[in-house]
Formats: sequence, structure tokens, C-alpha cells
Amino acid sequence: MVKKIVAVVLVAAALGGLLYYSQVRARPRKISGFLDADEIRLGSRVGGRVMKIHVAEGDRVKAGAPLVDLDPYDLLDLRAQAAATVQSRQADLDKLRAGFRPEDVAQAKARCDELEARLAELTAGPRKETIAAARARVDQAAADARYGQASLVKIHASFDARVATREELDKATQFLESTKATETMRRAELAELEAGSRPEDIATARAQLDQARQAWQLQVNGPRKEDIDSAAAALAAAQAALKAVDAQITELRILAPVDGAVEAFDLRPGDLVAANAPAMSLLDPAKIWVRAFLPEDLPGVAVGDKLTVTVDSLPGRKFAAHVAFIARQAEFTPSNVQTPEKRSKQVFRVKVYLDEGLDVLRAGMPADVWLDKPAP
Repeated sequence: MVKKIVAVVLVAAALGGLLYYSQVRARPRKISGFLDADEIRLGSRVGGRVMKIHVAEGDRVKAGAPLVDLDPYDLLDLRAQAAATVQSRQADLDKLRAGFRPEDVAQAKARCDELEARLAELTAGPRKETIAAARARVDQAAADARYGQASLVKIHASFDARVATREELDKATQFLESTKATETMRRAELAELEAGSRPEDIATARAQLDQARQAWQLQVNGPRKEDIDSAAAALAAAQAALKAVDAQITELRILAPVDGAVEAFDLRPGDLVAANAPAMSLLDPAKIWVRAFLPEDLPGVAVGDKLTVTVDSLPGRKFAAHVAFIARQAEFTPSNVQTPEKRSKQVFRVKVYLDEGLDVLRAGMPADVWLDKPAP
């Protein structure tokens, strides 16, 4: 009986000792999580129908490598139209900057000289020689009229004597009327020449001359600065429109922005890709980090601290890392935290970036972050 009691006491003491040791022994300071990589969601700002696919899911690509080509549809026609508009606006601007051609200026000057001579002619009035010639024509017409009158008298007497015919009498009458009309016209012409130019004609000629001089001066001075600035602005607007179309055409080819691996990809030729929507995703293996949660009772970790990381698949190896982010707001422990005794407490989300091992580590691996700073 005594032996049994002693045995029970010894077992109880052993259990108590073990319990005490488990409470007071130093536990390793580490948190567990999973490796993750920056995911880049790629797409096109214009969207369209898939024309050609250059990669497959899981492929590793270099920065700048083509991934997907989209059908240009009407963008090439729009670019040709925009390029033609730029060319037209450029020609307009060049024309204004070059000014008027010497031939145009000379033609405008000749028009001024012509109108100036016309005004001088109207102001001076008819020449004496012109008036004398008109007066001579009046005298000639008057003489013809007197001759016609005398001829008519003779023919009329002969007609009364039944010597001349009715036809001869009619011809003599018509000749007299024609000569009298000619005399009247010649006298009117002479009167117009003697009266000189009308004030209305002189005023009209002077106005035409002023207008021609202004047109000539405009060509001599060249285009206005405001017109050149307006043409330059129109050219800039056309160039901007062309640049916008070129940017849209560039968006027809989805390129890899960095070296990485194609993670999510489910496109086929003929599929439609929405504008400004992710069409595929790319993992950046140059930025691998541990997604973990820091319990609130493990203080002493700050952004920038140098730590070490281990993974189950590579036992014995430690990888240098640094703390890049610690959440300022606590949250409830997520279900995937691998320390059951900490599940009921609050934690802070942290991101620990790997500084080495990027060639052997892969996203999705479970990892441990050791909170004790490595020895320098």
C-alpha cells in the first residue's frame, strides 16, 4: 500500500514538473504563414476581340514580351484619318508662316496701279482730242441729216410727179430718220464728254482703289499672328488626336511589364476582352513575401527589421528577409494561423519580403518567420 502511494506521488511530481517546465521554458519566437508573390492583373484599356495568343498558362516570360494581340477593328482607319488631318493642319500652318508668294503681292500691286490710273482718268475727264473728235462726229451726223432731208424733198417731188416710186420714197424717208438718230446720238456723246465724269463714278473708283490698296498691304504684311497661332493650335489638336489613336493601337498588344510567370490565363482566339478589365494575371517572382499574422503578445518587431525565413521543403536553409509592412489595426486571428494557442487572440497582418532565395522559393509554400534578429 505504501509503495502504491509513493508511486502515485512520484508520477504526480513528474507530471507537475513537466507542466512547470512547459510553462517556463523558452519557446522559439516565430510566426507561420505562406509565401506569396505580387500578382499583376493585365488587360487593355480599349478591349476588343482576341486575334492572337503568344503564351500559355504557366509560361515564364520576359519584360516586354507580347502576350495577347487584339483585333484592331477600325483603329487603323481612324489613324489614317487622324494622320491626314495632321498633314493638312501642318500644311495650313506652313502656308501662313511662309506668307504670300511674291507673285500674289505683285498681282495685288498691279491691281492697285490699274485702279489708280482709272481714278486719275475719271478725275481729269475726257481729253481735248476726244471732245474734238466727238464734235467732228456730230458735224458729220448733222451733214448726213441735211443731205437726207434734201434727198427726201427731191424724191417726194419726183413721187408727186409720178417719176419716183413708192419704194424710193420710203428709202429716202428711212435714210433721213437714220441720219437724224445718228446725229442725236452723236450730240449726246459730245454732251457727256463735255460734262466730264460723274461724281458717283469717281467715288466708286476711289473706293475700289482703297480696297485694292488694303488688300495689297495685307499681302505685304503677311498673315496675322493670331491666325498663325490659331493654325498652330489646330495642328496641336490634330497631333493630340493622332497620339490618342496611336495609344489605343498600342493597347491592342498586351505586353509583360516585368519578368514573371503567367498565372491565370483562359483566353482563346475570338474571345472578347472588356476594356479596362483584367484578362490575365502575371506573378512577379522578383518580389516574394510571406503573408503572416503577428500575435499581439509578440512585440518588438518593426518595419525594416532584418529577419530570417525557413520553409519545410528546404530544411536547414535560412533565407534573409525584411519586414515591409505591419498593419496598424488589429484583427481577429484567421483560421489558417498554425499556432492553436494563439487563435483566440488578436493579431496584426504583416508582410515580410525575401531578400534571397528567389530562385528556389515559390508562391504557396508554407513558411516560418523567425522573429529573433539574426546575428550580424
